[in-house]
Amino acid sequence: MARGGGEWTGGITGGGVLSYKRITLLVCFFNILIALFVLRFLYASSLHIYPNNENVVKYTADEIRKMEESIRIRRSKESVELVKLVKKLKHDVDTAESNTELSPNVKHKLVDEILQRLKSLEEKSNVTQLREAVEMWRSEKLKETKELIQGQNGANSTNILEEAGMLIRALELEWDVLSEEIGFWLPAEVKNEEHDDKPEGEEEPEEILAGRPVPAVCNAELHTDYGGAAVRWGLTHHKESAADCCQACLDQAKRAKPGETRCNIWVYCPSEFGCFSPDIYEHKHQECWLKYAEKPKQNFKDRYSESYRNNHPKAPTIVPWVSGVVTA
Repeated sequence: MARGGGEWTGGITGGGVLSYKRITLLVCFFNILIALFVLRFLYASSLHIYPNNENVVKYTADEIRKMEESIRIRRSKESVELVKLVKKLKHDVDTAESNTELSPNVKHKLVDEILQRLKSLEEKSNVTQLREAVEMWRSEKLKETKELIQGQNGANSTNILEEAGMLIRALELEWDVLSEEIGFWLPAEVKNEEHDDKPEGEEEPEEILAGRPVPAVCNAELHTDYGGAAVRWGLTHHKESAADCCQACLDQAKRAKPGETRCNIWVYCPSEFGCFSPDIYEHKHQECWLKYAEKPKQNFKDRYSESYRNNHPKAPTIVPWVSGVVTA
């Protein structure tokens, strides 16, 4: 039975008495034993998962000998001279790159010389002439600098020789880079070349307009655009053929009442891809413009000029319109 003195009586030790403190110590001791056992188990597992680097791979003496032999053979096959040459070239390139920067004074002098050369040209010089003048200056500058180096051989002028060498390298091998650094730029010249593959002596084939033949009274002119005051806008006035457009002009002139404007010019677009005009509208196939002018005058004939095409990049080479001047 339990007593107030904190003791317990039982038959564990044959009538002996065990206190609560002793039981607690026994439980703690038992828990410590279990914890030590668990720690030992975990430690053994970690050794198995993460083994010592020294125990990862063990080579035999024969394997080590074979590896050493392989290394020796690989080194013997290595091109020592080539490796030395590559290292020397790399060193030379690095040294050259570190010494290619021209001083600001030299760059300013180059800019002044180029501008002076360009000012000596005529005002109407084209891009090709400007480019040729600069190339001539560059050749003369190279020759002058090389002669300077030859004249300085043996003299105590290391800085001059280095500066001259950098200038030769920049003018000869790195001209594009130098041009960009000094701000020199010329636009590319645009050349509109027309290729004529027609055999010599062969005449141009006569162009045939779609639809019925145009009567002689219409005075049709291919690749021609006449100006004049619009009697009927072609944007909303389409005809099947140039002959029909001309007939529409003749009919309008006959039906016009006294005082009304009479058509005496017809302009037709025969191209399926539409016809160019410098205005803001899109001119489509079969447009028929009826116009009037006291003294008819051509806007364009046969070809658009090169200067016109430079100002109007969308203009074709050949004038696409067909026109005619009629008399009532």
